[in-house]
Amino acid sequence: MRENSDKKGTDKRFSLFVSILVIFCIFGCVVFFVSRRISREMSTAAIQNLNEKLDLVKCTIESIWKNGAEFQKLMAQELAEREDLEEYIRSYQRNQSMVKISLIRAGETKGISSTGESFSEKGMAFTPSGMIQDMEVSRSYINYMGTWAYTIKCPVERDGEKLGWLYVEYTYDSLDQSLPDGFYNKQAMLYIMDVKTERFVLKPKGMGERNAGHLNLEDFYRANDIYEEDLRGQINSCVQNRKDMMFYHEIRGRNSLNFIWMVNDGTVCLIGYVPTEAIQQEAKTVTYNIIVVVAVMMSAFILCCILYYMNQRQHRRIMREREAEREEHNKQLKEALHAAQLASNAKTMFLSNMSHDIRTPMNAVIGFTTLLSREAENPDKVREYTKKIMASGQHLLSLINDILEVSKIESGKVVLSEEEFAMDDLIASIDAIIRPMAGAKEQEFHVEIKDIRHEYLLGDETRINQVLINLLSNAVKYTQEGGSIWLRFIGLKQHSSQFERIRIEVEDNGYGMTEEYLKTIFDVFTRAENSTTNKVQGTGLGMAITKNLVELMGGTIEVFSEVDKGSLFRVDMELSISEHESGSQAEGSGSDGDPEGEEYNSLQGLNFLAAEDNEINAEILSEILSMEGAGCVIAENGRMVLDRFEESEEGEFDAILMDVQMPVMNGYEATKAIRALARQDAAKIPIFAMTANAFAEDEKEALNAGMNFHLAKPVDVELLKKVVYQYIRKAQERHEE
Repeated sequence: MRENSDKKGTDKRFSLFVSILVIFCIFGCVVFFVSRRISREMSTAAIQNLNEKLDLVKCTIESIWKNGAEFQKLMAQELAEREDLEEYIRSYQRNQSMVKISLIRAGETKGISSTGESFSEKGMAFTPSGMIQDMEVSRSYINYMGTWAYTIKCPVERDGEKLGWLYVEYTYDSLDQSLPDGFYNKQAMLYIMDVKTERFVLKPKGMGERNAGHLNLEDFYRANDIYEEDLRGQINSCVQNRKDMMFYHEIRGRNSLNFIWMVNDGTVCLIGYVPTEAIQQEAKTVTYNIIVVVAVMMSAFILCCILYYMNQRQHRRIMREREAEREEHNKQLKEALHAAQLASNAKTMFLSNMSHDIRTPMNAVIGFTTLLSREAENPDKVREYTKKIMASGQHLLSLINDILEVSKIESGKVVLSEEEFAMDDLIASIDAIIRPMAGAKEQEFHVEIKDIRHEYLLGDETRINQVLINLLSNAVKYTQEGGSIWLRFIGLKQHSSQFERIRIEVEDNGYGMTEEYLKTIFDVFTRAENSTTNKVQGTGLGMAITKNLVELMGGTIEVFSEVDKGSLFRVDMELSISEHESGSQAEGSGSDGDPEGEEYNSLQGLNFLAAEDNEINAEILSEILSMEGAGCVIAENGRMVLDRFEESEEGEFDAILMDVQMPVMNGYEATKAIRALARQDAAKIPIFAMTANAFAEDEKEALNAGMNFHLAKPVDVELLKKVVYQYIRKAQERHEE
């Protein structure tokens, strides 16, 4: 009886076990199929997500190109309104995206570019690759800076007549900052490829490991083990026909989803891959959770359903968030475009008007250069004209710096120099610049000096010169042909025996100004508006700079004017009186502890290593050093400087002259590499920055890189000799100690 009961109990337990087992098997099958379905759906969603990411990158690039093309059209319209097209091109300054603009007139094969070089479409091998805003875009190429770039060709038309073609060069690197920062936790790989040449032109930031870059499509095949001829044929057909494509392929042992995504109808394409495990990561997580729940209890089925529902809900929420992000991104792009248009308008105003202050000294340079060519056999004339050309060139350089740093002037950060100068030299330099300008308009130019008690004064001669040039050049421009201009230097009653009070007056009998304009004459970018003065070009910066400079020097400026009668500008200032004596400068330099005598003002016997990628600049530097009795070895880039220094014996070079902007390796990188070398003289040899980057932040960066001193181009030879020898002497003294 008991045995029967035990048997029945055993049978019941066995039946229960089998039932539970069957239920678990059935449930497991259900869960298996459900999990497979979830995985497929999530994989599909992940692929859709990848499509959206690629579309976002595509839209971003196309939006940037569209905005650039629209801006180029605006430039072409503005250029068409100019009389001097070449001047507009020369005055253009490169920015982060547009590195160079060029112009070829209609009917001509050659033109000019903003970099100063001769330009031709044949010379740059302009090969159309596609269209952007109905304008031809070239295939990608490596520009003179060593970066991948492309050029958009835009017609320049005026009243239906084609004046020429405007070419603008853009760099692919400028796209990088606007692209997303990586896919799938940077597990994916993405490149931008020029479809026409099949060259890889950009690898955006955060898109996989940067050391895995490729040069072209064939490199991509080899690096990713794509050897199947059928698959290669499909890819090549897709590229040639400019079609999007996705395919699975094993990349270095990992199954991956590869993609080719066309941008701008196939001008360029996005090419790369995403590991399948990265795409299916969410699906694997859900499947694992389901398995764990099944192993725990039957309620896993319900839990799986709940998880599935929650996942779908989460997915929809994520999609809504991404849509909101996309809308926000588009809004930001529109706002950025608006800001760019405003900046462009301000830039256009600046570029269209800045010739006012630049052309004045340039006129003297060109005029005396013409006279110099005619008087080449007359040594006295050659010396006279060369001196005047040098004075005008120096003024032009200082003027350019002032225009570029007008905000710095207005913020009170300009530091005035306190140096001795002669009034006769100041007046002579002014006369050399203004008199030819006045003579060209058959104007009479009078210089009057009255009651000036001292010849030698202390002050910033360059700034005083700039003030007078601004006032006098305006007088020439706003005075009709045959008119008269007066420059007067009047000594006023002295308040102290140590100061000379001077009144400077610039008067003309020209067009004059209205009372309304007199109220705003010293504001930035303001000019008189009438039928006469509108014909005269100017930036509107000249008077603002003049007023700021006069006030910085402790002076005052006034203006009096009547329409059709002329204008009078009056500047009052006090300047310290110099204790000028013959030979005092030489004695003073010795008292300050600087080297004395001709021995220390010479570079005789010194040997320099110089980095200079520009042939003309390299030739000038070599000639200057050769004239001073110094040797020089020229290297074309920072890498060659580093290699040459490593190959040299210790003490072979006395100093290094380092350019900053160079291909392969720039000056900052080269300096850091030299300082890091394991040789005794690497840390001690003087290294001087010799660059056109002349702002305060450039000097700071040069010093932070390990350079000893910053010399701005064009290089002052006397300053070069002083600085170089000073640092060489210090190095020698430390070595002796």
